[in-house]
Amino acid sequence: MTNLDHRSLPVPDSLEGERIDVAMSQLFGVSRTRAAELISLNHVRLDGAGVSGKSERVLAGSVLDVSIPAEVNQLEIVPEIVEGIKIIHDDDAIVVIDKPVGVAVHPSPGWKGPTVVGHLAGAGFRISTSGAKEREGIVQRLDVGTSGVMVIAKSEHAYSILKNAFRHRTVDKTYHALVQGHADPLAGTVDAPIGRHPGADYKFAVLEGGRASVTHYETLEAHRFASLLEVHLETGRTHQIRVHMAALKHPCVGDITYGADPTLAKRLKLTRQWLHAVELGFEHPDGGEYVTFKSTYPDDLAHALEVIRDSD
Repeated sequence: MTNLDHRSLPVPDSLEGERIDVAMSQLFGVSRTRAAELISLNHVRLDGAGVSGKSERVLAGSVLDVSIPAEVNQLEIVPEIVEGIKIIHDDDAIVVIDKPVGVAVHPSPGWKGPTVVGHLAGAGFRISTSGAKEREGIVQRLDVGTSGVMVIAKSEHAYSILKNAFRHRTVDKTYHALVQGHADPLAGTVDAPIGRHPGADYKFAVLEGGRASVTHYETLEAHRFASLLEVHLETGRTHQIRVHMAALKHPCVGDITYGADPTLAKRLKLTRQWLHAVELGFEHPDGGEYVTFKSTYPDDLAHALEVIRDSD
C-alpha cells in the first residue's frame, strides 16, 4: 500500500479565484500536471469536500488538503554544512544566502553534490514546509554553476507571499555577466521564448513555442575580449541569461555549454560561466518594506575580470 504525505494549508488572499491546480502548484510545489493527477486520484479536498476537476476555483481562506504519494518525495535531503554558503540576512520570515558555485538549490535526480536545503537543515534552520518535500521553502533557484544572492522562505506566510511576488515579476533580480565581445546595441532587451533544446536534454534554446522570456541588459564595461553587463530579468526561465546571451552571439565567458571559447576560459582559469546574482530586491513578506540584498563577486570571477581588464 502506498504511503501518503498529508498536507493542509489555507488558501492565501493572493490566490483568490485561481484554478485549484495553480493553487496546488504555488502552495505545495507540485507541477500543474501532477496536481491534475492527484485530483483525478481523489487525493485532493477543498474545505473537506472532493474536487470536481483541475479547473475548479479556490477562495481565500478555504482549506486545501492534499495527500501526496511518498514516491513523489523520494529525493533525500542530506543535512550537511556546506563550505562557502554565507548567511546574508536571517529573520523569522526569510533567510537570505550567498550561494557559491557547485551547490544545487535542492536535491534532484542525478545530483549527488551539496544543496542549499541540505545546508540549512544541517545548520538547524526552520524552513517553510510549503513546496515539494525536497524543495520546502524554495521560492527561487540558481543554477549549480551560478553563484550569488537568493532568498528562502522560513514561514508559510512568507512562502506564499514570495512565490506570488516571483510569479507576478515584482521581485527585482540583478545579475552581472561577463560576455564575449561587445553587445550591439550596448543596452537592450531580449524578448525571445525559451524551451528545452531539441538535440540536448541538458540544454535550453530560443524556440518558437517556448515559454515567454524577457531579459534586459546594459553594458557596464567594454574591454578588448569581453564586456561586463548588468542584467535584469523579468522572467526566470532555466538558463535564461545564458541562452539569451548565446542567441545574441555573445555567450557568457566560460560557458562552454552555450558556445563560449574554451581557449579564453582556460586562459582566465574559469571552469564555469561568468554569471553572478549580485542583487535581489523585494517587499518583505512580513513588514511590507522594500529590502535589497547584495553579493560581491567570488574569487574566480573577480580574478577572470581583472585579467580581462588588464588585457586592454
